[in-house]
Amino acid sequence: MAKACARHILLKTKEDAEKVKQQLSKGADFATLAKKHSQCASAKKGGDLGEFSPGKMLKAFDNVVFKKPVLTVHGPVKTKFGYHLIETIYRT
Repeated sequence: MAKACARHILLKTKEDAEKVKQQLSKGADFATLAKKHSQCASAKKGGDLGEFSPGKMLKAFDNVVFKKPVLTVHGPVKTKFGYHLIETIYRT
């Protein structure tokens, strides 16, 4: 079965997500921004969600992690929790 490792930054608004994504595009450190801005408990680990299989996350989240290019920040991706910036570290 496929598995992936990803990290994310969860923000309340699309505008906040766009601002953080701009900082990332200018070379800011993902983990540092996750610790500072993310609304998720994973913020303590720099947004690291560890390894998981398809179906463990929300569909919109899975679509990015299992279908989009690896090592690229995608988003903002809207879910019931807010807006995510998602980076897939690896996929098997």
